[in-house]
Amino acid sequence: MRKSLKLMTVLFAMALISCGGKEEKKKETFSYDKKEPKTETTTKKEEALPPSKQVDLTNKGVGPIKSLTLDANIDQAMVIKGEEVFSKMCTACHRTDKKFIGPAPTGILERRTPEWVMNMILNPEQMVKEDPLAKELLMEFNGSPMANQNLTEVEARAVLEYFRTL
Repeated sequence: MRKSLKLMTVLFAMALISCGGKEEKKKETFSYDKKEPKTETTTKKEEALPPSKQVDLTNKGVGPIKSLTLDANIDQAMVIKGEEVFSKMCTACHRTDKKFIGPAPTGILERRTPEWVMNMILNPEQMVKEDPLAKELLMEFNGSPMANQNLTEVEARAVLEYFRTL
């Protein structure tokens, strides 16, 4: 019994050794044949901007805000209120100057209309369902929908005024 066990172990070890470990490497050959260098014609493709970087100053969004005119001067009292609301309600998902769970609001009014921003704050569910840009943003940010914080129009307007200072 012991002899057959030893014999089987030796045969098994030999089988393992003979099957593995012998890789034949290809030798690189050196050729004196000169080949013409390949010239690739590369056409620059227009890189599509992500929705958060796209500029659309015509879309007013879907929601209660149809028209909004911003004063030339920034209302500092409203900015303070807006910053408080933003800090309390929005910082779980947004950072002012960098992408987080949601887009950064810095420079938002250079890319979106004030009405669109207000409607997104006040009416995010309907915006994501009906506004094409909001749908694209949802996809860009991994399907994380903006939560409706149930802000009043006054609070949302204060947040918008705060965004003007970023």
